[in-house]
Amino acid sequence: MDRHDIQSQVTPEDVANLHVQDLKIQDQFNCRALTYWFDEVRQTAFCLIEAPDEQSIIDLHTHAHGEVPHQVIAVEASIVESFLGRIEDPEKAQNAELNIINDPAFRTIMIVDIKQQPVVPNNQPASNRYRQVLLSLLDTHDGKLVRQANGRFLISFQSVTKAVHAAIQINLSLKNIRTTDKPLLKITLSAGVPVTENNLIFADAIKMAERMCKVVKGEIILAADVKNLYDSENADALNANAYICCLTKTDEQFMNILMDQVELSWNNTSLKVDDLGRSLGFSKSQLYRKMIQLTGESPNNFIHEYRLSEALTLLSKQLNNVSEIAFETGFTSPSYFSKCFRKKYGHFPSHYLPAKQGYTSARADYAV
Repeated sequence: MDRHDIQSQVTPEDVANLHVQDLKIQDQFNCRALTYWFDEVRQTAFCLIEAPDEQSIIDLHTHAHGEVPHQVIAVEASIVESFLGRIEDPEKAQNAELNIINDPAFRTIMIVDIKQQPVVPNNQPASNRYRQVLLSLLDTHDGKLVRQANGRFLISFQSVTKAVHAAIQINLSLKNIRTTDKPLLKITLSAGVPVTENNLIFADAIKMAERMCKVVKGEIILAADVKNLYDSENADALNANAYICCLTKTDEQFMNILMDQVELSWNNTSLKVDDLGRSLGFSKSQLYRKMIQLTGESPNNFIHEYRLSEALTLLSKQLNNVSEIAFETGFTSPSYFSKCFRKKYGHFPSHYLPAKQGYTSARADYAV
């Protein structure tokens, strides 16, 4: 898939004509120009082309019309279809000379993160119920499930309004499911285009949604663009409340700088808050105030909670034992890790592991 940054005077008809020129000579370059998307507001166009390599796509465009792409990434057809709903041109409108496609490829990206306490066999029926309710609500609001793993669902919406309404309904419905252990539920919404400077489809939007999920306090968290677009589409503006958090661009900038630093050093046992403040250009008091506002945690507590959350993710993958995960996530001892983990999640970390592995790591749990 490629991205073209276009000039403001380019029309939908112009882009449709360029696609026709690609189709005429595609065989000469061993390519298949499958379809395109055109975003007149953001002045971008995206082409999906089956080709042996990036250079073949560049050569095709160069000889067909001279509009060379600004970025090309490799994608899987199934993933493109999950995000964007198609991998071929839609059927041409009757009696239309050109197949002008009215789809900008701009999507709202939702992450639904459901952490159960703990993920063990007797909780599996509840997991299935969460999934069934979630998928049913996605159908109602035209959401497309892209992938799911370890209680995290990545979803794509063409409509910002439907995405926000879906988030509110999903949050309410999943919280009302009666289970022994209530899940830790968080829903984040970001938005973006499929091809940026990164090499993965919708990489920037997904990264934003994932970071909001890790950092920002709240049950439903909206990126600034999502909030602004929702307000532009609806007469009643969306207001933040006890369970909906709407970020500003300043919030996002701070969050991204913070996470750039945290992701470099969060598992370093010698990491100090003063080091984090210096790297962000904040005094200790400034960092404290901003962290409380955005995350609800002091810097020390945020790093502590971040490590425990990462440990929970590693435990769900069931690749290492408790001691290995303790040291891998920046704790100084397995016993202290198990004590902190139990205080936060209500269970020893060994409960998240298969029976044999959990037994071998139980000494670390009960050493507290």
